[in-house]
Order: sequence, then structure tokens, then C-alpha cells
Amino acid sequence: MVFLTQVVSDARINETKEQQEEAGMLHEEFSTSVYGTRWAGQDIPRFDMPDNEMPPDVAYRLINDELALDGRPSLNLASFVTTFMEPEAERLISENASKNFIDYEEYPQTCEIQNRCINMIARMFHAPMDSSEEECMGCSTIGSSEAIILAVLAMKRRWQIARDEKGLSKEKPNLVMGANVQVCWEKAVKYLEIEPRYVSCTEDYLIMSPEKAIELMDENTIGCCAILGSTYTGHYEDVKTLNELLEKKCAETGWDICIHVDAASGGFVAPFVCPELVWDFRLPRVISINVSGHKYGLTYAGVGWCIWRSKEYLPKDLIFNINYLGADQASLTLNFSKSASTVIGQYYVLIRLGKSGFRSIMTNLIRISDHLAACLEKAGFQILSERNGRGLPLVAFRIKTKKHYDEFDVAARLRERGWIVPAYTAPPNAEQIKMLRVVVREDFSKSRCDLLIRDILAVVKQLDAQDAKTIQENRNNHPSAKQRWALLRNIGSVAFHHPQLEGKERVPNKTNGVC
Repeated sequence: MVFLTQVVSDARINETKEQQEEAGMLHEEFSTSVYGTRWAGQDIPRFDMPDNEMPPDVAYRLINDELALDGRPSLNLASFVTTFMEPEAERLISENASKNFIDYEEYPQTCEIQNRCINMIARMFHAPMDSSEEECMGCSTIGSSEAIILAVLAMKRRWQIARDEKGLSKEKPNLVMGANVQVCWEKAVKYLEIEPRYVSCTEDYLIMSPEKAIELMDENTIGCCAILGSTYTGHYEDVKTLNELLEKKCAETGWDICIHVDAASGGFVAPFVCPELVWDFRLPRVISINVSGHKYGLTYAGVGWCIWRSKEYLPKDLIFNINYLGADQASLTLNFSKSASTVIGQYYVLIRLGKSGFRSIMTNLIRISDHLAACLEKAGFQILSERNGRGLPLVAFRIKTKKHYDEFDVAARLRERGWIVPAYTAPPNAEQIKMLRVVVREDFSKSRCDLLIRDILAVVKQLDAQDAKTIQENRNNHPSAKQRWALLRNIGSVAFHHPQLEGKERVPNKTNGVC
């Protein structure tokens, strides 16, 4: 999560220096090894750029020492983002980090590599290939958030054009989606001034119901979002049924409402594990799909992809033609400059693994997630996610019986052992359900899985042996994430908080989806 940053005033810095001087914390300058230099004996620059240089090895070591306080990416089971790539891929990424992707004239082969990736991904999603006049369109993005905003923008503009042609009002566009959507969808509708219409979840059904989605639609609906892999429980939403219901509804009303599939997590999983599942461009109402290359596309952050069924669904006036980089080129992007390295990294993964390689990795991840689910179920947990490849390779689970501790206590104790396993509440109307979630990524082997199971069982045993009073004391003594940020605020590492970002003025009955 990216936080806005509040700039610290000189007055606060001077107050801190005075307090340090009074406490005798300022040292004389000296210089020997890295840790004997004067820089090791004083604060690392944090607010004002220093007047003088420091040696590169000192700068590296000081920064590296601070970063050591971060969690280990391989043990961060909260994130879908790739934490392992082969050395050859890392070398390609490092060697091409200085290339500005947008400069097609200077780096034509990099542009060609993007085109190859889009062609491969479009075919993986069964884009129509039978007409040269209706070929699909696509672009690379920083991630699925940018891809989703571009897709929503295209849906809104297409709806506006159609309303203009009919002489109808363009005042109140709306977008239908499940209450379980990730926060990037909330951003998209807010930034683009679109009314969100959320399909409420229930305790028994934690994803969008196609039938309920249809009920929320009207002539101002620009489209509907279906998620291939809910971030809450990993479920695939029923895109096929949604398509069938939409076909019938549009035939009855004359509306033209289409589907965007948010395949951020599932787009690189379902085609290899569950190829018989029909969710993509094989369905006529699916007009655009996004996928994150940096999730199960097995590439480091940040790279995403957005594919449109044909140019009909990508209005021309959203595409900018520029010529001041040396040649005429078309641009569809929210961010202009970006490194070409992750696009090149994605291409490496696609040609290195091929379909058989992706199939092997994704099948292994499903096996491991099923193994984890079976062990947790045997230990007394209730499993909320799908198995046998019917959803993402993750395990969402909750405490089955009433205890004097909850899922947040389990997460906190696992954090003490180095594991980052998130605890959170279900979407609106089911928020009384608390759950934990383990995302099974490429570098999460069965042996590592067994170590996690061992530690979960140890944590449960420890919590069972403690009384409610002791557990409450531990909660009081271990600050929450919000309290930790407040503590950092007091010592100068400030994150700016706004009431809307803290949930005080949120959309009614809507919570942010975990990522």
C-alpha cells in the first residue's frame, strides 16, 4: 500500500536535535571502516539532502541495514506478488532497468517484445482470431490497477458515445460489481466519477451473484466487473452465467452492457489448471480483460496487461498520437515513462516456461494449497476457499469453534515466527466472518508449507494454553499496524492520514478488498 507523505517541518527537526543534544546522543566525527565512519555515528539523512557526499559503500550499508527491518518477501504469504525469478531473468531486468519503455523509436525491440507478450496473452484468453478487421488490442501497464482504470475509462467513453448518438443524457453512469472487489475498483469509479453499484455478499456466498448483478443494471450501466480470483477467498466468479443473463437482458431491453473480467490473479492460473472453465473472450459479452504479470505471471512488480476484444471497444479519442520522441506513435497509458525491464522480464518467463512450464508450476501450487487446506481442516479449521483447481492456489480459513482468541491473534503469533499471514473480515453483509489467508506462490514449496503447518499448530497450542486475560494483555502490548504508524509518526517517519483513507467517510456497506 502506498501512503501519502507529510513533509516534516524544520521546527520539528530542530526540536529533535535539541532533545538529542540534551541526551548526549550526538557524537564526534571519526572515520575508519563503514561502521567507524562519522556517518555510522549520526542520523542517516531523512528530511534534507546532505550538503556533502558520502562513500557509496557507506550509503549502501546504511540503507541496507534499514531495509533489514522489513519482512522477508518469501515469508510474506499475504501477497500475490512474485517473490522469485531465475538469475537469468534478474540479469535481464537489471541490464534493462535504464530503458524508458515509452521511447519506442530509441528502443524498437523492446516495443516488439511488448507486442509479442500481448499476442501470447490474447491467444491464451481466446481472443477472436478470424478477422483482420476486428483484431484485438492490448497494452502493458504498471499493474492491474492501471489496466482496470483504462478499461473502465474505455467502457465509460463507449457508453457516452452511444448515448450521444441517441441524444440521451450522459449524467449518471454506473458500474456493477461485487462488494468483494479490490480497492483499485473503488479508485476507478471515484476517479472517473462513476456510480458504483455493489452486489452484496452473504455468509454463504462471498463473491458476486450474477442474478443479483443483473438486478442492479439499467440504461446507465456502462458495464459489469467479474473477478477471476477473489482476493478474499480465491473464488472464480461465474462469468459464463453472467454472460448468459446479460445476453437475455440486453435482448429484452435494447441495452448494450458488457463484461470486464478482472483476471489480475487468475488469468495466468485458470488457463493451465482449469482450461475447461469458460470465462474469457469465448463469451461474447466479455470485451476486456486485465491480468497482473507480477502475480501468477511470475514476474517481479510492476507489470500488468489489458486486452480488448477489438478496437470497437477502445474508443479512438482515448489514444494519443505523439511524435516528439523521434517517430509517430500511439500512447494509451496513465503513466508516461516507465522502465522496460519488467516487460522484458515477462517475455522471458513466457518463452522460458511455455505452456508446459506454466502448467507444471500452477499444478504444483494447487497440490500444495490442497495439502495445506487438508492439514488445516484436520487441525480443526474451517476452509473457506476452493480446492482442486476450482479457484486460486490459496487457502482462506477460519477458526471453526468458539475460542477465547481469534484469527487476528493467530496472525500476530505467526508474525513473531517470521510468517506474514493476514487476518481480515469478509466483505459487507458477512463482515462478522474473520479469516486468515495463505497465498501459495511459486517459491512456496511443500517443505516450506510443512514448516508453516508446524508453526500454525504450535501457535494454536500456545493460544489454547493461555487464558483470555493473558491473550488480551498480549493484544495491548503488541501495537496494531495503525498504532505502529503512529509511533513512527512521533519519531519523524511520517505517513499522512486522511479521514477518507482511514475509513471514516467510506462508501456505505463497502470494505477494501485485500490484495
